Amino acid sequence: MSGFGRRIRSRLEKACHYLPIVVNTVLVLSITGEVSYLVVVEAPREAEQKESEWSGVWKALHLLLQYFMLGNITWNAMLFLRTSPSIRGVFLDGDNVGQGWRYCYTCETHTPPRCSHCFDCNVCVLRRDHHCVFFGQCVGFRNYRYFLSSLFFMWAGLLYAVVMNAEVFIVILKEGVTLHSVMLLMVPWIMLVSGQVTAGAFAFAFIADTCVVGFLLVAGFLFFHVGLMLRGQTTREWYSNRRPYSLGVLANIRECLGQRWYLCWLCPLIASPLPGDGIHFQVTGSLEPIDSSR
Repeated sequence: MSGFGRRIRSRLEKACHYLPIVVNTVLVLSITGEVSYLVVVEAPREAEQKESEWSGVWKALHLLLQYFMLGNITWNAMLFLRTSPSIRGVFLDGDNVGQGWRYCYTCETHTPPRCSHCFDCNVCVLRRDHHCVFFGQCVGFRNYRYFLSSLFFMWAGLLYAVVMNAEVFIVILKEGVTLHSVMLLMVPWIMLVSGQVTAGAFAFAFIADTCVVGFLLVAGFLFFHVGLMLRGQTTREWYSNRRPYSLGVLANIRECLGQRWYLCWLCPLIASPLPGDGIHFQVTGSLEPIDSSR
């Protein structure tokens, strides 16, 4: 029985590991499909504009922009998952252990500064920032560019979706702010289960709400990490209020995005070699945490 229980637990852990990725994929594709429907079928709403030549150009431009953002989201996310930031396969010269190096008893090796052990990944990660539960992998030295780029295009895509769905909110509220319209926007699931709305109205309201909530959440994550990048910090260093590796704004950006930082965010295929090796970093400040109470 114990062996059977362990197998069940192991399968549940694997399912939970991939569940956030599956949910994110379904949401991204659902939002893309809904916005594509709005562009192709619903917009522009005026009959005269629908019959004009500009209508076709307008739709083509919107679809091109939409799928450009979708391609960047998915491609950057795929490269983020395929690029391991861990110390596996990295030669760590233990003979040159210096300030900031620590010994990891789990990995049984000395680890360089800004490297820490992730118990979810069960390995030490170079320049570890945090473990991303939405992707199921750590954000570190080698994949930070793909994480930030994917986050940026998620934010841009959700902003675009919110703007396109503004007309959905207008249609729902066109008869005034009633209890029915407020309930449809706030708790569409309850309205669907109780039979107050059709499945189509529920789908549009639910996706529109998801776009707004997702946009606010992704905006918070994006601006937080852009701020960290400009300051030359990781999330762990931000917690301890330290900036010992800040080299200035441009150099900090180059440390995260690589030599072609000004172009690499446009497409993940643009090569942008990182200036360092993830092991050695130039120290420009104190490595000790700053006491914020003083």
